[in-house]
Amino acid sequence: MIRRRRLVVLAGAAAIALAACGDKPAEKKSGPPPTLITVTQAKAQPLEIVESTLGTLEAVHDPKVAAEVAGRVLRIAAYPGEAVRKGQLLAEIDPADAAQQHRADRAESARLEALLAQQERLVARQNELLARNFISKNALDDASAQRDALQNQLEAARARAALSANNLQKTRVLAPFDGVVEEQIAAQGDYLKLGDPIFRLVSNAQLRAHLPFPETAAPRLKRGQKVRLSSPLAGGRTIEGEVEDIRPTLSDTSRALDVIVRIANPGDVLKGGGSLNAAVVLDVREAAVMVPEQSVVLRPAGRVVYAIEDGKARQRIVDTGGKAAGLVEIVSGLKAGETVALDGAGFLSDGAAVSVHERGAPPAGPAKGDAAGKP
Repeated sequence: MIRRRRLVVLAGAAAIALAACGDKPAEKKSGPPPTLITVTQAKAQPLEIVESTLGTLEAVHDPKVAAEVAGRVLRIAAYPGEAVRKGQLLAEIDPADAAQQHRADRAESARLEALLAQQERLVARQNELLARNFISKNALDDASAQRDALQNQLEAARARAALSANNLQKTRVLAPFDGVVEEQIAAQGDYLKLGDPIFRLVSNAQLRAHLPFPETAAPRLKRGQKVRLSSPLAGGRTIEGEVEDIRPTLSDTSRALDVIVRIANPGDVLKGGGSLNAAVVLDVREAAVMVPEQSVVLRPAGRVVYAIEDGKARQRIVDTGGKAAGLVEIVSGLKAGETVALDGAGFLSDGAAVSVHERGAPPAGPAKGDAAGKP
């Protein structure tokens, strides 16, 4: 009887224990919450590979207009800052000496013309006399030789007369091209020798851009490559050009390679001596895989992006290439169309759970405060 009571008591205790266990809530699985991120897709799009630099402008036509004859400056007809047209009078040099020389040369030409005409008549007469055996052949030869000598002298005199006429014209100093007087070097009353400078004339219609590049860029730069140029003077307008020449040596001071681009400058918008930004197009890739730069993060394995698959971040080690407008080219490791982490990519690791949040939308749930409980 006593034994039977003990069995009943034990059975009741066991039932109570089981009931107590049944009332205990199930334990929750532990682990970090999903990382909140935004995503984007890798896109295939054209990409230009460029090499950029800051260059300077130089006028193609920037000569010193010099005296082509000696003489005193009688008049200055153009001044610094003045725009001039080709053929416009810039200055006058005293023409007295050139005019006197031209008169002398013309007089000598006239004298020789008269002598030559007389000698021509003599040769004709002696031809008649020789035909009638009144003179010897030697007499005719002498007369013909004198005629030929006079002919040569006349040609030389005419050349001197043409030269002196040209020098007389050069006493009027004319603009060799359309441009602007940059500097007046000589003044009225100065005596100029042949070759002395009078003005410095500049034309901005054609400009030459000097673009310095590091020597490491030399293997990638070639004549004929397209160049995009911009300058504060151009008001945001992009100017197209191409590489005209590459200097064969590096600068002694900067060790830079000088690349030259010729630029048409209608309207004189750009000015010689100004600066400009330049981008030489080295290559064009028609379907480069591009992602935002912030999607690429550095890890011990190298540069990686996180592809999002089934709510998980999958690390992809990538090789990067060119950059453009905040995007970076993925040369290998990722295909166009794949979804990658954008905002929050730097907080991910391989296999991490993620919660995709639409960029620009307010975050779900109440705002979280910091460790001190402040919002």
